[in-house]
Amino acid sequence: MTAHDKVNILMVDDQPAKLLSYEAILGELGETLIKASSGRQALEILLKTDIAVVLMDVSMPELDGFEIAEIIRQHPRFQKTAIIFISAVHLTDLDRLKGYQRGAVDYISVPVVPEVLRAKVSVFAELHRKRRELEALNQDLELRVLERTEELQESETQFRTLANSIPQLAWMADPSGNVFWYNQRWYDYTGTTLEEAEGSRWHKLHHPDHVTRVVQGLERSWETGSPWEDTFPLRGKDGEYRWFLSRAVPVFDSHGKITRWFGTCTDISRQMATEEALRKTERLAAMGRVAGIIAHEINNPLEAITNAFYLLENHPSLDAEARSLARMASAELSRISHITRQSLSFYRESQQAVPVSVTTVLDDVLELQGRHLRLSGVALDKEYKSDGLILAYPAELKQVFLNLVGNALQAMPGGGRLRVTVRETSERGGRPRGIRISVCDTGSGIKPEDGKRLFEPFFTTKSTKGTGLGLWISKGIVQKYDGTIRFRSLRMNGGSATCFSVFIPGVMTGQRRQVAALPGS
Repeated sequence: MTAHDKVNILMVDDQPAKLLSYEAILGELGETLIKASSGRQALEILLKTDIAVVLMDVSMPELDGFEIAEIIRQHPRFQKTAIIFISAVHLTDLDRLKGYQRGAVDYISVPVVPEVLRAKVSVFAELHRKRRELEALNQDLELRVLERTEELQESETQFRTLANSIPQLAWMADPSGNVFWYNQRWYDYTGTTLEEAEGSRWHKLHHPDHVTRVVQGLERSWETGSPWEDTFPLRGKDGEYRWFLSRAVPVFDSHGKITRWFGTCTDISRQMATEEALRKTERLAAMGRVAGIIAHEINNPLEAITNAFYLLENHPSLDAEARSLARMASAELSRISHITRQSLSFYRESQQAVPVSVTTVLDDVLELQGRHLRLSGVALDKEYKSDGLILAYPAELKQVFLNLVGNALQAMPGGGRLRVTVRETSERGGRPRGIRISVCDTGSGIKPEDGKRLFEPFFTTKSTKGTGLGLWISKGIVQKYDGTIRFRSLRMNGGSATCFSVFIPGVMTGQRRQVAALPGS
């Protein structure tokens, strides 16, 4: 209802003449006038129509004005409807009190003064109009509040859905820095509840070596309102620490006041492990380049010395003892020369695949690991049933076999047996012809739960000693040749046996048989 809408005025009297006179007096108000000739008719109109003012005669047959007023007031809809009594008889104060108790708001005596009647009815009509306007405004406001609440609830639902779908751990804190909300990934990673981590209880999840620095940095941001960023390890529900890059930014209201803080923690453990592996790889590559340079520089004078000793050991001026010493020195020089050639071959890769003997590569690797074999007391069994000549990159194959042999030796620190076999496989059942290389050890074995992740990057069973990249890289190299790498680990008779099998298709040569056994010292 607006300020210009008409209101309804109900006039109740059993005498038609009086109703006509009231209509003439009130017509100037411009409101809608409704007539009722009895109390029963008045009640029917009230139930169907919104009435602002009821102008009613006190003395009527059937139901008098007091009784009608009492009935009207009993209905919740009409408890605030203005009722004005018109009485043609003198009313005592007791009668007036009775009328007010029944719901009357005013009295008018006969004869009616038109100006007074219009003024009183006009006031109550305007009050009704203002009340209806306020009710409409309240309804509109309630509707807006409801719509806004629904929008906020929908926005909160969308936010929570988004916050739970991001890969980061997310949290929110009040302006003072007390955390009051975490996303689901936080709970999944830490295994905590809100009660266990709200406020500042999250401190216990930080590594003791870093928690003081982290807390001090956050407190500075709480005080200054500046964004925060730090990198630190955070403990998971499995008790292991992982590295996270964490950020927090303030959220401002329209007046520039901080209402909350929103923070995220991004797992960068793999990134850090990759960077560390790259640094180690670069250091190894640098060492390889240096070793190649040194080997190259040594090789030239070494050839001259070797030639000199060759001439010296056959010189007629030497006696038998001197000639024996010369031969011994020449043999040692040959061994040094072999080491330099091996170093050069390890760090000088071909630009394209070349014919490579798998057995030769394996012998080079086993020779490099010879000292480790002897010190660990590991017995070596070799069984070569083929030369294993294939097109490949020698350094890549050496990397694969160095990793497999190195892992086998690390699994046998107290001694054991290492068996290396090479055999040619024929084409059968859709499987191509190729070379199968097996590296088996009697070490500590591989747990079934570790076996499922053994070829995943950064997964290691060597605690802090391994990068978790060796087998992953080896598998990638073997797959580059359309080959496969598999393993089996068995526990029996109180011991363990683990065997890695590498298959590379494309054999280029016939067979030979070589069986050798080198017992450990």
